[in-house]
Amino acid sequence: MADAGQPDAVVQSAGNGAVSVRSDEPSNDQEAKVRSALDEVGGDAERMRDEMIGPSLGDELRRNALIALGVALAAQLGYLALRFRWTFAASSVVAMAHDVLVVLGIFAWLGKPMDKTFLAVLLTVIGYSVNDSVVVFDRVREQWAGRRHAPFARVANSALLQTLPRTVNTGMGAVFILAALVLLGGDSLTDFALALLIGVLVGTYSSMLTATPLAVELEARGSSPPPRPERAGRVTGREGRHPTRRPGTSDDDGARV
Repeated sequence: MADAGQPDAVVQSAGNGAVSVRSDEPSNDQEAKVRSALDEVGGDAERMRDEMIGPSLGDELRRNALIALGVALAAQLGYLALRFRWTFAASSVVAMAHDVLVVLGIFAWLGKPMDKTFLAVLLTVIGYSVNDSVVVFDRVREQWAGRRHAPFARVANSALLQTLPRTVNTGMGAVFILAALVLLGGDSLTDFALALLIGVLVGTYSSMLTATPLAVELEARGSSPPPRPERAGRVTGREGRHPTRRPGTSDDDGARV
């Protein structure tokens, strides 16, 4: 494609011996050079269809993408504010926005296309990130209810260490599968799997290193009281100890959602 005057063209396999070529709108001479280059590589090349994404369609995709991302973030903010408290909700949404911006930045730096499939990946990354944050903050709330007079930073650190194995193990399981897709999935799946792989890695660390520290800072500036201890099914132990669980139940590092 570079020899045909299209150095920025993206060539992908479309299956059954077909290829997809994406580039800026070519002139008649450039199109002839592209077809000639394809003839030299694969024999007689036949044009199956042409699609052009103009400025109006590009603006529509951008607008719909921004609306979808905004609705997703607002919905997560409202859910987490009701499920936990506003400090936890704001911290989780900032972590989600951080994850989306990192994936966008890396794909822009790599020069990868950003289409509807990429938008689906971003929404999936938001869902994965909020799941990790819910797990961490659920344990933070549980610990804080049993240690109401302990510093919140100490409680958050203790809860984070308890959920760390679960968060890392879940993330590593997804990383292995997505890495296999990136390496072995072919051209049609590479960009999709790569975006998800980046999102999973970023989402795993952001719930621990972005959302939780930010919640500590927001709680230090707020005046809301700690959550009340749960009465059903457990007895609160002394300050500094984990709540006592009923006999016959097992400890679990996951969240109760």
